[in-house]
Amino acid sequence: MSQSKSNFSIKKQLGRGKQIAGMTTTMVGGLRAAQRIGAFREPPREKLPRYIQAFCRKMAGSFGVKVVEVEPVPQHHGLWVSNHVSWMDIPVVGTVSPAFFLSKAEIGEWPVFGKLAHAAGTVFIQRGSGDAGSVATQIADFLKEGFSVIFFPEATTTDGKKIKRIHGTLLQAAIDAKVPVQPMVLAYVNKDGTLSDALPYYGKLTMKESLKKVLDSKNITAYVLPLEPIDPNGYSKSEITDKLQERMQEGLEALHSRVLNRSPQI
Repeated sequence: MSQSKSNFSIKKQLGRGKQIAGMTTTMVGGLRAAQRIGAFREPPREKLPRYIQAFCRKMAGSFGVKVVEVEPVPQHHGLWVSNHVSWMDIPVVGTVSPAFFLSKAEIGEWPVFGKLAHAAGTVFIQRGSGDAGSVATQIADFLKEGFSVIFFPEATTTDGKKIKRIHGTLLQAAIDAKVPVQPMVLAYVNKDGTLSDALPYYGKLTMKESLKKVLDSKNITAYVLPLEPIDPNGYSKSEITDKLQERMQEGLEALHSRVLNRSPQI
């Protein structure tokens, strides 16, 4: 190996180590904050969103990702949805949204991450026969208690260039709970104003490969644009699904037109 390649490799490893150390520090800080406010005993949902948002912003920052609201993201109650590009979407949307995340119940048993998920007030979904309708009912019950939920209706990650087909089954929860559907769209942008190809986690990419790509990336900005909410009153689940598909497609195009090929400053 040449001297220049060796130096580059050492520099890359040091960079990864620094980011992993930052992520670890953030997680330890999150665990301490959760302990301080009693979140491990019973998540105080009324006060949790601001703690979750601060934690998520620091977590995104530990990976070198800056979160920017293209327009102020409203903090109202509803069923929140976002396009899905990467595992990084979780800290990004968690930074700007007041909503709680959904998770499979078994994740709550994981060490460290499971504890953090519990402390963050995650809505753990019990899946019986795999009936998505029962999941929508569980979400609706949570929404009726006055707490917001966020999920990714594409049900898979993408390259971030367009919106895949929306799966609308869980939108029934908004109808049943009589709350608005609040969409937003996000995009990961390089310093030169191009879409990042390091952040998308899709296709045959493994988690290990994706993590390395993210750790090696520099100066990525995650832009978030809130869209007009959809009032479910008087509409069927199918009609809301169609409205959401159109709104998110147009919203992503609008976001790209505003943030691509320009510096990361709005």
